[in-house]
Amino acid sequence: MKILVIEDQKSLRELICETLEKQKYTVETAQDFISGLRKIEDHDYDCVLLDIMLPGGSGLEILEELKKMRKKENVIIISAKDSIEDKVKGLELGADDYLAKPFHLAELIARVRSVIRRNQHEGNLDIILGNTTIKPDTYQVYVNGTPLDLNKKEYDILLFFANRKGRLIDKITLAENVWGDHIDQVDNYDFIYAQIKNLRKKLKDSDSDIQIKSAYGFGYKMVTE
Repeated sequence: MKILVIEDQKSLRELICETLEKQKYTVETAQDFISGLRKIEDHDYDCVLLDIMLPGGSGLEILEELKKMRKKENVIIISAKDSIEDKVKGLELGADDYLAKPFHLAELIARVRSVIRRNQHEGNLDIILGNTTIKPDTYQVYVNGTPLDLNKKEYDILLFFANRKGRLIDKITLAENVWGDHIDQVDNYDFIYAQIKNLRKKLKDSDSDIQIKSAYGFGYKMVTE
């Protein structure tokens, strides 16, 4: 799961980022209106944590741009402004939730999990694909009830595809969503091929119904038998 944190207060931004990464989310950050808008335009996210009062513009304007682009990011507004008008306008513009500062980090994590689950899996906590069950709350995978041992990146790749079943995903999109901001520092994508190869082998050896198929020159797609 890939999350964008748009927050100008450095200490809070870093604290949120650290907390989310401990929960095994891939996290990117932006500190002002312009950098936040560019991230939104260039990338896709499972959830956006959005401050309203940003240097250079309003978070509500970013919400308006998301609506114009017809993007489906889950958005949680995090703001010190706790007026009814801001809440109403934010929700009308497509925000999924509103969390007033100061807040407990445990509540933030719960809100993130809730909006992602509600919008991606019709409220279901587990993702069930054939004989394979993915449990995002505990980061576990079971095939016919037997635990499947995956490393973190293998799990992240599997979850990314499970949320986009049947869609063709190119390697750059996969890399950006699983590895985050640091991906543009690499020279090639050989590490993706290695992780995909290992994940495929583990799925096959466990007799999982899930397959990750290659589309030569394009990328990968998850299918189930």
